[in-house]
Amino acid sequence: MTDSNAVDAAIDAGADALGFVFCEQSPRNLVPEDAARLAASIPRNVKKVAVMMHPSAVLWERVQKNFRPQVLQTDAEDFSYLNVKADIEKWPVLREGTMPQCVPEKFVYEGRRSGYGEVVDWNVAAKLARRGQMILAGGLSTENVQAAIQLVSPFGVDVSSAVESRPGVKDADKIRAFVAGAKTA
Repeated sequence: MTDSNAVDAAIDAGADALGFVFCEQSPRNLVPEDAARLAASIPRNVKKVAVMMHPSAVLWERVQKNFRPQVLQTDAEDFSYLNVKADIEKWPVLREGTMPQCVPEKFVYEGRRSGYGEVVDWNVAAKLARRGQMILAGGLSTENVQAAIQLVSPFGVDVSSAVESRPGVKDADKIRAFVAGAKTA
C-alpha cells in the first residue's frame, strides 16, 4: 500500500491484512512515518504488515517504533538477527527452490524474487501448505487466484504487482476484484 485510496479500497473489499513495504529497491518502498499515516485508519481486525527483505537492524527498529506493525514479513533468515517484539507476529518468507526441513507454523511461500509477479509451482506449494499455515504469494492475480486456492489450499493469499496500474501504484478496481475472487474460492 502506497496511498490512501488503495488502503481504503482494500479495507472496503474485505482484505484481512495490508502490507507496507520497507525496502529501498522496491517501487513500493515507504518510510515508516509515511506508512504510519497511511495505516492510521486501518481497523484493528485488519493486520498491518511490515514487508521487508534483509533489512538492517536499524531500519527494523525504526519500522517497529514508528509504524508499529502487527506482523513482520521478511525472509526466514532475517529473523536470526532482528529483535522482534513478542506481540508482533512473524511471517517468514520461504522462497521457491528451497525446501526447509522444519516449516514454521505460519509462513509466506514466494518466488525467488518478490514483487515481480513470478508464479510459483503450485504443486510444490500444495505439499508445503499441508505442513503449516501458508500464505501463498508469487504471481497471483484476479485471473488465477481461485485456481491457485483450489489446488494449493493455502491459509491465505498475497498479491502486489497484479493489482497495480503501474509499479508501486495500486488500482482500486483490481484490488476489489482480487479480494472478491479469493473470498469466493
